[in-house]
Amino acid sequence: MTVRIGLVGAGRIGGHHAGLLARHVPGAVPVAVADPRPGAAASVADSIGARAELDPHAVLEARDIDAVVITASSVAHAALIEAATAAGKHVFCEKPAGMSLAEIEQGRKAAAAAGVRLQVGFNRRFASDFAAAHDAIVAGDVGDVRLMRSLTRDPGEGLADPGAIPPWTIFTQTLIHDFDTLNWFNPGARAVDVVATADALIAPEFKESGLLDTAVVVIRYDNGAIATAEANFAAVYGYDVRGEVFGSRGMVTIGEGAQSSLRFHGARGRVATTSRSDTELLRAAYLGEFTEFVSAVEEGRAPTVGAEDAWAAFAIAEASIESCRTGERVAVAVPAPS
Repeated sequence: MTVRIGLVGAGRIGGHHAGLLARHVPGAVPVAVADPRPGAAASVADSIGARAELDPHAVLEARDIDAVVITASSVAHAALIEAATAAGKHVFCEKPAGMSLAEIEQGRKAAAAAGVRLQVGFNRRFASDFAAAHDAIVAGDVGDVRLMRSLTRDPGEGLADPGAIPPWTIFTQTLIHDFDTLNWFNPGARAVDVVATADALIAPEFKESGLLDTAVVVIRYDNGAIATAEANFAAVYGYDVRGEVFGSRGMVTIGEGAQSSLRFHGARGRVATTSRSDTELLRAAYLGEFTEFVSAVEEGRAPTVGAEDAWAAFAIAEASIESCRTGERVAVAVPAPS
């Protein structure tokens, strides 16, 4: 069986995903790419032999498309999920699945009512080292989870355009990955409350306009575990994604950023070449999540990461934002009964 895919959003990550789907995901057949910006869809579509559309609804409603991959602006995700599911299309949506808990819940309900699959792009679950750590935790190798840590540091010496970053992006777009990872590393537990602090340390002159480029969040879980999540938008040494879980029987650590085990020993000491972007460091993880999505569609089952996971991660993001606003510990929202 093949799954005919339409991609909505032809930006940096959309272009990357289109190439991966066309050339490396078994069973995936990209049919169309949509983006309202003149020329954007065509540049991606031409590279994979698909057709280009200016109107996303031309892809969402097309009869020759089985599933939609949403890589558009985050503020459009919720509306696109609802439109795609209403048209009977299975959906893969990049994180976040909405810009509020209400939007994410509405998308979940829309997919359930339509009987289609909805997967959300939390790629770290499909990175081999993160998956191996999760397996070790589930197997009980670390014992009772007590302390966890997850971090994301984007590459670069500065921000190309700090004024273009919407307020709270560090929580809703960046740390959302860390929140999901920490939830996943603590199976069966629920985040209870958070304390968050953030600042504009890279571009302090943009703080008054809402920029926060550095953040730390402390999360407490109902099983007693305590976690920290941190992010920064300018790691000069490359794209940095790491995790750690400490328990009663041991500890697992994940993430190094090195491209290989090769180390050069010279006058400057021992040097490793690091990955400089998310698509470089996490290429195999992106491939894994799309392989999972296509398999879930082919097999008629729920994907291993869905709207419920998106809701749980965004609940921590919303509480973190409120904690930053108030300077106080904030309770994490409890999901409503399905």
